[in-house]
Amino acid sequence: MPVGRYRNAGLFVLLGVLFGSSFVAIKAGLDALPPVFFAALRFDIAAPILLVYAAWRYDAWRPRSRADLTALAVGAVTIVAANNGLLFLGQRAITPAAASVMYGLNPILSPAVAFLLLGDRLDVRGVVGILLGLVGVVVIVQPSPETLTSGSTVGQLYVLGAAALIALGSVLMRRIDATMASVPLTAWAMALGAVLLHLWSLAIGESVADTAPTTTLVLAVLVVSIPSTAAAYPIYFTLIRRIGPVRTNLVAYVVPMVAALTGWLLLDEPVTLATAAGFCVVVAGVCLLERHVVAAELSRVSALLGR
Repeated sequence: MPVGRYRNAGLFVLLGVLFGSSFVAIKAGLDALPPVFFAALRFDIAAPILLVYAAWRYDAWRPRSRADLTALAVGAVTIVAANNGLLFLGQRAITPAAASVMYGLNPILSPAVAFLLLGDRLDVRGVVGILLGLVGVVVIVQPSPETLTSGSTVGQLYVLGAAALIALGSVLMRRIDATMASVPLTAWAMALGAVLLHLWSLAIGESVADTAPTTTLVLAVLVVSIPSTAAAYPIYFTLIRRIGPVRTNLVAYVVPMVAALTGWLLLDEPVTLATAAGFCVVVAGVCLLERHVVAAELSRVSALLGR
């Protein structure tokens, strides 16, 4: 397997860890902050960090073509603003289990959008692999009628909308032939997305006048803003370019596993048999989807052992 594939696999795992480990911090922040404002705040902090880094690291760190501006706008509207706003609104209204299941539909929606917009096709085994991943998520979160109906219908639709929009945005980003590197493109998309989120927050009447800053709240905002945003989003945009939106969005299956492990480490929540079983199902689904890569790697290892 070429070094590039190992690098992409490593970035994929890291992305799952960065997104998934923010679970506890997001919950802590939503206890004190309005959801859309909280979503905007994460990018208020992350965007300047990335813009400074992009200006230092890249010569072409500003958009220079119509394609750059288009990609920037698409990323800001779909992946940054609409996705995060709806996701944070939904997480406040429904249980984490219900949100995880609905947001886990993202990898199912991506192939459908890619087929409609790009003509990309998956064979039957690839479709089965994606569905196996979804089954693994369901096994891990163990949704019941109570968990899926305890929140409002509007909250459930918010999260489903977030999953659909990130699928749409990731596919559109791949279709646009932007010349900018992933990091500066991500930084500008975050900056514009933060503005859009603040306008959204103002439009729905959110206020932080009664919010008192605490150590827990500050830590929650920093954790969500820096590792799971400033570090994670450039990786996400990079993987879209390298391996495509369908495979990149399979990270939605890794996030619940990391969230479960984070809950065990920080909240002393046990890792159940269902979590372990769900993990195995997710791995089986990914292996089926990427069966050609897995077979090539196993052959290489077998050849090395046979020497």
